[in-house]
Amino acid sequence: MVVRIRFGKTAKSQAKRKKNRRMALAAAGLLTPAAVLASVLGLWRIAADLTWAGSFAIPSGPFSHWQTWIGAAVSLETCARLLTRYGKREDRAPERAAAPRTRRAEAAH
Repeated sequence: MVVRIRFGKTAKSQAKRKKNRRMALAAAGLLTPAAVLASVLGLWRIAADLTWAGSFAIPSGPFSHWQTWIGAAVSLETCARLLTRYGKREDRAPERAAAPRTRRAEAAH
């Protein structure tokens, strides 16, 4: 005879997860505009290099390169998507494929 005891999730842990998910969605909502801003700065730097636009606002240093801004935009948007996926995920109890065995099935083995 096998006895399984399953404990339910406490209200505290569920509330904490819910709060974490809301924070993740809020952060993702702020990261997407930041990614757009970084891509605009990267495109501005490319246009300045091709003399299609005026001079770039940052003349020297690591932030004066378009690769930095495009890389930052990709990184920010990737983080935003991951946080959105985490924030919209639902808690599901892991489903077990093994069904409880009956006495008749145990006797047959």
